Amino acid sequence: MNEAIGTTESPRPDTEGVDGGVGLTALLVAASRAIESHRRDSLAQDVYAEHFVRAAPACAEWPVRIEQVPDGDDNALWGRFARYFGLRTRVLDDFVVRSVLTGARQVVLLGAGLDTRAFRLDWPSDCVFFEIDRAGVLAFKHQVLTELSAAPRVKRVLVPVDLRDDWVSALTSSGFDPAAPSIWLAEGLLFYLPGPAETYLVDTVDLLATEGSALAFEAKLEADLMAYRDSAIYTATREQIGIDLLDLFDKGPRPDSAGRLTSRGWSASTHTPFEFTRRHGRGPLPEPNDALEGNRWVFAYRRRR
Repeated sequence: MNEAIGTTESPRPDTEGVDGGVGLTALLVAASRAIESHRRDSLAQDVYAEHFVRAAPACAEWPVRIEQVPDGDDNALWGRFARYFGLRTRVLDDFVVRSVLTGARQVVLLGAGLDTRAFRLDWPSDCVFFEIDRAGVLAFKHQVLTELSAAPRVKRVLVPVDLRDDWVSALTSSGFDPAAPSIWLAEGLLFYLPGPAETYLVDTVDLLATEGSALAFEAKLEADLMAYRDSAIYTATREQIGIDLLDLFDKGPRPDSAGRLTSRGWSASTHTPFEFTRRHGRGPLPEPNDALEGNRWVFAYRRRR
């Protein structure tokens, strides 16, 4: 097993961690992965997820099994929304595993949050995971995993830097090689960023990714996010756990990042989550006033310069 490298000790929690703001949404996703893991027909297994939830005072009372939810799968948050995150986890698991099998050996997690793919999936011995996030988030994750004596199944490099700062220098100085194929994952990240920041991030990945590289990210296409303020998912999230996602999402116009990548020699495909619900037989389907209607999952591959 490989220990995390990139720091000689756990990252100092000198910036916002998981106790508020966008950081708290990482715990929402972890709770959803925990619920998914305990289902008999689960699409993804994450034995660490519930430990993150129990370690954070802000969410110590959140459910980690659907049986702990009074109305079970009828609950808009812990039923439908949690199934969405479970499906997303599985789909992006498959993307990263499939991309590694094509020969790429560098995986970059942009806004890694409480991602545990380095711990729960099998990887080639020469693969490297670079986890980029704020120091406070990585410190919390490090503490929980250390207390569990969890060991990664791959070389794991922590890159404690805010994506608003010079994360490129931090990444390359941590051993990332732009000349080698790489896999990039931006899971649940871009819609918190202003449009120009998303464009900068995508352009930067384009500069750092050579032939044979791949990128997956989640986007939102709604022209007016506030039109869904009263949707069941957003209402349940506000009322049950006090997270107002629409206050956290950037409300400015979104760029066409998939189209931008295509114009630069990538092949990109854009999908609704509902396509994968039908493929796997599990997950959310469209409903009236649906907050998931504008969500898209984009998969891009660098074929040529």
